[in-house]
Amino acid sequence: MAALTLPVAIWQNSELDTAHAAIAQIPDSQTRTNFANPQLIYSLVGHAGTVKSLAFSPDGKILASGGAENDGAIRLWNPLTGKRLANSKAHKTSVESLVIAPNGQTLVSCSTDHTINLWNLKNNKFRRSFVGHTSNVLSLAVSPDSKVLVSGALDGIRVWDLLQQRPLTTLIKVSDSIYTVAISPDGQTVASGDNKGKIKLWDLQTGKLIRAFSAHSQAVNSVAFTPDGTTLISASRDRTIKIWNIQSKSLVRILKGHNNWVNAIAINPNGQTLASAGRDGIKLWDLTTGELLNTLYGHSDWVSAIAFSPDGQLLASGGFDGRVNIWGTIRPKRN
Repeated sequence: MAALTLPVAIWQNSELDTAHAAIAQIPDSQTRTNFANPQLIYSLVGHAGTVKSLAFSPDGKILASGGAENDGAIRLWNPLTGKRLANSKAHKTSVESLVIAPNGQTLVSCSTDHTINLWNLKNNKFRRSFVGHTSNVLSLAVSPDSKVLVSGALDGIRVWDLLQQRPLTTLIKVSDSIYTVAISPDGQTVASGDNKGKIKLWDLQTGKLIRAFSAHSQAVNSVAFTPDGTTLISASRDRTIKIWNIQSKSLVRILKGHNNWVNAIAINPNGQTLASAGRDGIKLWDLTTGELLNTLYGHSDWVSAIAFSPDGQLLASGGFDGRVNIWGTIRPKRN
C-alpha cells in the first residue's frame, strides 16, 4: 500500500475576508421568546458545491461547513459577524460530515474519499488521517468526554480513540450501508440508521448490539438524541420524522409535512424545538406537541444540512445552492 501524503497547515487564514455578508440584520425593536420565528441574519457564500455538513464549536464562536461534490473544502466562519475565518481543501471529494469535539480542540471531517481527517481547531492545523474504511464515510459522532469517535460508512461502523488517535473496534462490517450515527448524551449508546430504513442501538463500551428495529420504509438519513437522552429522533427518505422513546422502546409520534426526502435534523439544546431540512425548506417543530411551528425559506434549492448553536440562539443551514444561512431569534431591545 502506498504511503499517504499528509498535508500540514493547509488552512489559509483569512480573518479579513467577509464572505459576502449580511442579507438581513436583526432589528432591535422586536422580541421573540422562542425559536419559532427566527429571521435570516447572514447568507454566506464560499462553497463551489452543495454544503453537506455543518458544526458549531462548543463556545459558539466558530461554524464549520463542509462542501460536497468535488469541492472537498472546509470553511470556518464567525457566525456572529458573518466573517470567514479560514479555508481548507480538506478532502479529495465530498466532505460528508463534520463534528467538533465537546472540548473544542478537535475538528473531525469525513469524506467519500474513504478517509477521516483530524484538525487542531486551536491552530487550524492538520493532525492526521484515520484510514480503515473501504467505502464512503457518511457520518461522524464524538462522545461527550471527547475521547471516542464513531464513524458510519457504506462498509459499516468503526470506533476510534481520539486521544491516542488509533482505531478501537468495528461494530459492524459490510452489511446494510450506514448513513447516519449519533451518540447518546451519557456516552453509553450509539444509534445508527441505514439504507434499508433500519435503526440499531449499540453499547459503546462493549460494542454489542442492544436492539435493532425497522423504523422507516426508506433510508434513514439522520438520527439524533434529545438532550436528556430519553428520546431518539429519526428522519428518512420516506418523507417522515419519527420520535422514539428509548426506555419504552415505542414510537411516540410521526411528523409529516415535508414533500420529499428529509435530509437532516437538528435539536435545539433546549430540547423543545426540532429543525428539519429538505427540498421544501426548513421546518421547525414543537417536540412536545408535534406541532409544525414554521417553515423557513432561504435557499434556492434543497436544504442539505442544519445545526443549532450551543446556546440555541442560532440555526445554521446549508444548501445545494452552496450557501450557508444563519438564522437567529430576535432579541429584546436594550434601553
